[in-house]
Amino acid sequence: MGTLAERADLVVIGGGIMGLSIAYHLARLARLARRDGGGQRDIRDIVVVDRSYLCGGASGRNGGGVRAQWSSEANVRLMQESIEICEEFASEMKINIWFRQGGYLFLTRSAKKRVALEASVQLQRSCGLKSELLTPREAQKIVPELDVTGKQTDAPVLLASYNPDDGVVFPWPFVWGYAQAAAKLGVAIHTHTDVLGIETRVDGQGQKRISAVVTDKGRIATTRVVNAAGAWSPEIARLVGVELPNHPHRHEICSSEPLKPWLRPLVADLDTGLYFSQSMRGEIVGGISNERVPDGIDQQSSSRFLGLYARAVIDLVPVMSGVKILRQWAGCYDLTPDANPIVGPVDEVRDFTQASGFMGHGFMMAPVMGKRIAEHLVTGEIPELFARWNLRRFKEGKLLQEGMIIG
Repeated sequence: MGTLAERADLVVIGGGIMGLSIAYHLARLARLARRDGGGQRDIRDIVVVDRSYLCGGASGRNGGGVRAQWSSEANVRLMQESIEICEEFASEMKINIWFRQGGYLFLTRSAKKRVALEASVQLQRSCGLKSELLTPREAQKIVPELDVTGKQTDAPVLLASYNPDDGVVFPWPFVWGYAQAAAKLGVAIHTHTDVLGIETRVDGQGQKRISAVVTDKGRIATTRVVNAAGAWSPEIARLVGVELPNHPHRHEICSSEPLKPWLRPLVADLDTGLYFSQSMRGEIVGGISNERVPDGIDQQSSSRFLGLYARAVIDLVPVMSGVKILRQWAGCYDLTPDANPIVGPVDEVRDFTQASGFMGHGFMMAPVMGKRIAEHLVTGEIPELFARWNLRRFKEGKLLQEGMIIG
């Protein structure tokens, strides 16, 4: 978008759905704050920079799943709101995201996972979800093609859970919708713009503060930065001397030839990390856990993934043995030691806000987290959720838990 501005009130580093959602909500809230007054922060000029193209990172390389089935109340509550946003997104943003609420069907084969799944569903129901526990036979009523006996692996399905309100969106228009809406509110979005450095200074109280973001397209004078760079977020944080514990992990995914509609929910195996759903055009889109991947940023594809995925899918749905895979691709999960994100301010640098470490689920949380982070940036208030997800917890040993991670 045009020439890079020489100054901005705030710079968002990362043009994925998280960064764009933050920018959109921030521009919207800042406009309302200026209209209503109240002594809130006046943030007018917002710039988003990304080293690649829109959808070049994880936001354009995922399966598009959106679910409220989680094992922690914070995640359940957040995703309830995020799903509501998804339901209204097309009409509000004037773009079709192909949101299809066919539910998520979780399967488990181990006694330990079974106990955890029972506890998760109990929590979800206490939060108002329609989640229910299903026997293997009941799961087959939702997807008759499932073979829950585990003949090939000697690991039969023991229990399942299902929430009909979970669903799948088409990732690309979801990202484009936020980009277009943010741009209409005056946000400047610059793709193919690499951040080379972040200048800082020390104020009279000895606090390190940001003074500029330096890119390959020019320097932006600013005092506020949001780090929403996903798997690249530790690299950005090091530019101001902050060490993040998250690290990238390659996750592969593939798409089949189009088939006649037969699969309504997204099916996920909590033990193998297998998941798959059917798109509106009929393709089966899915992935599976693969621990043997190179360290660091890597978005290459491998034949080992196809072997793992094919064996797991055929074991669970034998009728898919003859289906052709048309293409595969990869993106990076942004992993943290406790499977929870890093959100909010850090102690080391003033107004250096974090929005990273969302594992493989930042895409589905971006609608609500963009809103929450924008509220913090406008008001300066730190909600309890940010205190829970702050960077400090890793030094203090106050790690959290989240059990329903797939892929």
